[in-house]
Formats: sequence, C-alpha cells, structure tokens
Amino acid sequence: MDRMSKTSQLLDLSQIEEITATDPSLKKELISIFQCQIPEFIRNMKSFFQNGNLESLAREAHTAKSSVLIFGMQSTGNLLKDIQLLAEQNKTNELQQPLKQVEADLIVASHQLDEITQNL
Repeated sequence: MDRMSKTSQLLDLSQIEEITATDPSLKKELISIFQCQIPEFIRNMKSFFQNGNLESLAREAHTAKSSVLIFGMQSTGNLLKDIQLLAEQNKTNELQQPLKQVEADLIVASHQLDEITQNL
C-alpha cells in the first residue's frame, strides 16, 4: 500500500472542516498546532516507555488520543486508548507494537498534513 492510500485511511478532516468552515486561517493554525504536537507525542511516549514511566505514558497517550481524534484518526485513537490501558495495567510487553504503529501513523499523517497546508 502506498503512502497516500494509507494516509487517506488515517485522516478524516471533516470535523476540522466543520470547525473552520468560515475561517481558512483557523484551519491552517489547527493543523500547525497538531503538527507541532506530533514529534512531541512520539518523543515523549518513546521516552516514557524506555524509562518504564508507565504512568506518564498513559497520560501522554490519553492526551495524544484527544488530538488525533479531532483529525479523524479513529484507528490511531483506538491504539492510543489501548496504549493508555496497557500502561495503566503495567503490561509492558504488550506496548511495543502499538507504540510503533502509532508512531508510523503519526508520521504518515504529518506528511499528509504538510501536503494539505501547502494547498491552503
């Protein structure tokens, strides 16, 4: 599957479109804020996982989940919920795969959002 078809399944900007229907500059700003959050989410979750700080990992996954859901990233949001619950249950061995998938999803979404903002 190429990057674009994968991305089209990840993002659904209908909620963003609804919020920003009369203000294209707000749409660009919301996308920009999310794009700044993406590397922070990835960096923080990796660090918390590597340091065994599962309480902070659970909180970060919860925060990230709220952001990705606004951008229609339902499957990524579900993974973040799983990460949150696994971290809260100290199931360290089960965290690595969903963390890798969330990172991959966020990177793909960021590239797609770059393309979208270039056309705004």
